[in-house]
Amino acid sequence: MIVTTIIAAIITIIGALNWLLVGVFDFNLVTAIFGAGTVGTSIVYIVVGIAGLWLLYYLIAMAVRQDSRSRRWENHHYDSGSKV
Repeated sequence: MIVTTIIAAIITIIGALNWLLVGVFDFNLVTAIFGAGTVGTSIVYIVVGIAGLWLLYYLIAMAVRQDSRSRRWENHHYDSGSKV
């Protein structure tokens, strides 16, 4: 899972850099390499989108896992402190 997350992060960063190029220089590297409206361009955009969705899932899963850990610690802390 960690390898998948690292690959997704790299792909998402590359996609973000492409959008930076579009915003600052009005230059789309993906369409410059694969051409506008081609299958290759569509595949690149789909892969970047899937990588972004994976990172969103990963971040939510980590937040839920962290929340459950902190709740377990709080419950344990309060339970152990209330015993006489």
